[in-house]
Amino acid sequence: MTTIFGIPLQALLAQILVGTVNGALYALLSLGLAIIFGLLHIVNFAHGALYMMGAFGAWWLLSTFGLNYWIALLLAPLMVAAIGMLLEYFLLRRTYKLDPMYGLLLTFGMALVIEGLFREFYGVTGQPYSAPAQLQGGWRLGFMVLPMYRAWVVVGSVITCVAIWLLLERTRLGSYLRAAKENAVLVRAFGINVPRMITLTYALGAGLAAFSGVMAAPITHVSAMMGSNIVIIVFAVVVIGGMGSIGGVIVSGFLLGIMEGLTKVFYPEASSLSIFIVMVIVLMVRPAGLFGREQA
Repeated sequence: MTTIFGIPLQALLAQILVGTVNGALYALLSLGLAIIFGLLHIVNFAHGALYMMGAFGAWWLLSTFGLNYWIALLLAPLMVAAIGMLLEYFLLRRTYKLDPMYGLLLTFGMALVIEGLFREFYGVTGQPYSAPAQLQGGWRLGFMVLPMYRAWVVVGSVITCVAIWLLLERTRLGSYLRAAKENAVLVRAFGINVPRMITLTYALGAGLAAFSGVMAAPITHVSAMMGSNIVIIVFAVVVIGGMGSIGGVIVSGFLLGIMEGLTKVFYPEASSLSIFIVMVIVLMVRPAGLFGREQA
C-alpha cells in the first residue's frame, strides 16, 4: 500500500475529498459575508443566524407544505433575503454614519435575538432534513464512497461562486456597486438610487447565507445553533482571503477546507485550530489578507 509520511494514500485522498466538501460550504457562506463587508463595510455577525434561517426555511417548507428540496433551495433564500432587506432598512441603515463598531454590535445583537427565538420555538435538538431522492446514494471511487449529495454541494457551490463573481466583477450592476462603495455621492449624482442598491446588496448577502444553509441542511441537520457553530470559521476564512476580496474569499474557502481535512490525518488534535493558526500567521505577515488590498 502506497504511503506518504507513513499515512496511507487512500486516507489522504479521502480527507482531501471531505475537505473539498467542507471548503465548498465555507466558500459559499463566506461569499455573502465578503459581499456585505466589501460593499457596505458592515461586519455582519448576523450572518450565521441568516444561514440557520435558510436551513430552517427549507425544513419548514418541507414539513408544512411538502415542498421538495429543489423548490426550497429557491424559495428559502428568497424568504431570508426579504427578511434581510427589512433588517437593513429598519435597523442597519441607522448605523451607516456612526462608528463601524455600532454596526458590529447591532448585528451581534440581531444574531442573539434570532437564535434565541429559534431556540425558544424549536429547542436545540437538530431536525432531520433528507437529501433529495435524485441525490441519494453514492459513487465508489476506490479509496472511498462519495455520496452524490456531497458531490452536488461542491458543484453547486462552484457554480454559484463563479456566477456571483461574474455578476460583481463583469457586469454594469457590479460596477455600480463598486463605485457606490468608493463615492456614493458621485454615483447618486448620476441618478442611481444608492440606498436601494445598499438594501439589495445586503439582501444578496443574506440570500447567499440562506442558500448555504439549505445546501448544508442534509449534511449537518437543522439546528438553532448551526449558525453560531460555523460563523467564526467563516470570519477566519474572510480575513485570510482578504476582507472585501470576492475571489480571494472563494479560493481561501476551498483551500482552508482541504487544509483542515489534511490536518485531521497528520495531526487530528489541531484540526479545529488549524484555520485560526493560519489566520494569525496571515494577519502578522499580511494584515489585508492573502488577496486583499492594503488600505491607505
